[in-house]
Amino acid sequence: MADSIKTKTSRAKLTARREPYFEAIRKGVFVGFRKLESGAGTWIGRYRLADGKQTFKSFGDDLAEFDDARKAVEKWAEALDGGVQNKSTTVSDACEAYVKKLLVDNSPASSKDADYRFKRLVYGHRFGTLDLSKLRAFEVEGWRNGQLDADDPDDEESYNRAKDSANRNLASLKAALNYALKCQLTATDTGWKGVNKFPKVGARREGLLTVTQRRALLEAMPIEMRALSTALLMTGARPGEVANANASDYDRNTGRLWLDGKTGRREVPLSTAARGFFDEQSKDKIGNAPLLTNAFASRWTAAQWGKAFREARDAASLPDAVLYCMRHTYISEAIAQGIDVFTVAKLTGTSVAIIQSNYGALTDNIVERLDRVAVM
Repeated sequence: MADSIKTKTSRAKLTARREPYFEAIRKGVFVGFRKLESGAGTWIGRYRLADGKQTFKSFGDDLAEFDDARKAVEKWAEALDGGVQNKSTTVSDACEAYVKKLLVDNSPASSKDADYRFKRLVYGHRFGTLDLSKLRAFEVEGWRNGQLDADDPDDEESYNRAKDSANRNLASLKAALNYALKCQLTATDTGWKGVNKFPKVGARREGLLTVTQRRALLEAMPIEMRALSTALLMTGARPGEVANANASDYDRNTGRLWLDGKTGRREVPLSTAARGFFDEQSKDKIGNAPLLTNAFASRWTAAQWGKAFREARDAASLPDAVLYCMRHTYISEAIAQGIDVFTVAKLTGTSVAIIQSNYGALTDNIVERLDRVAVM
């Protein structure tokens, strides 16, 4: 019993060495513990193949007790008993196999479509290198959610299109991983089975940030990102509209800001507070110089503000927020505080229909207000 690995006490007494200490689970299957010089250790599985050769698998140091390691090794051994290949299969491997399967069983078009999605989002990316047998749900969710950050939508419609696109990409990925499971390239689907599509695609988006959330986000941002976000909160503009604005687009004398967006060029009157903010931002800038700049004193790009916002979002513990929420918050607050929908639509470069469909919950009193207007 001197070399037992079943308890923490017995493992603590083991001499550190490269060769693991093994305990038999059943014929041909062993659970091992490799004792390190630091006193810690890693769990190892050993399995005897039909030809008498032995294969090994490391289970790392995440398993706390012998029983946990034994269960993990048994699950691995059962998969090998059933014919699952022992070699490592990556997410990219599974996707490539699925593309070939579609070409044979379905059509060149479906194969090409799946291959295009995987080339953009899997092949050559860290996600594609992950071992299929070790894939975890949070990694698949992160892959799905990261597509929204990459799209960094500027408005409600594009945000929903991005979600719809991510849902289709997830469906293709899960089809590929399920095919790998069917081909016994992995023993379980727990890493992706519970990851679902984005719900309510096309429905009203919940993007209103409370005052506390706004302050937490702004405080977590570097000064340049805080300025960009503040500009959106004060104007309700789309991120790209403000990022593309030049110093000459702001008129200090009239307190007007000109923006180019989906509905063309528009004039945006500013509040006193917003005017003071843009006075400061435009100081010492002329002509086509960017009105707002990043940390490198150059014009913002979607990739740059997406990364900066994600970092602030994580620091403020707001996992579902995106930069578009600043625009959503301005529109919601403007309506809730009495500015009519037509004016808000004109100021923010959208339509009354879009505002009513996406912010309708905040305009329930519009009929009551209209009823107070005497026209006859």
